[in-house]
Amino acid sequence: MVNASWALQQAMLTALTSDSALVALLGGTHVWDSVPARAPFPYVAFAGATERDWSTGTDQGSEHAVTLHVWSRYAGRKEAQAIITAVRDVLHEAELSVSGHALINLRHESSEIVRHSDGETYQGIMRLRAVTEPR
Repeated sequence: MVNASWALQQAMLTALTSDSALVALLGGTHVWDSVPARAPFPYVAFAGATERDWSTGTDQGSEHAVTLHVWSRYAGRKEAQAIITAVRDVLHEAELSVSGHALINLRHESSEIVRHSDGETYQGIMRLRAVTEPR
């Protein structure tokens, strides 16, 4: 069976790269687990994932905390905020097909945008929570 965390990430990646509005904002399918050298801005990157046991006395399950980063060099927060909104529209309460697992829920929990010390790069930080059960 495929690990629940990896299967969830793959389902999220498929949903994000299949969304025409997000792809248009990014100028392509710029959503990565491992960001290529000299990646064009803007882009979205999987930044972190934590999986916890969410089992009950009778059923197995996992709780997932997933962090996505949005990277932009647009002058101001506008582009990063638009991308965060588009990612949220795709993933919040989405019904994704997660290989070997049932997705019980997927929710956007928080997001923020910070400006880096270089003065030109903005980083959006999105946190999502999901619960899965094995099939």
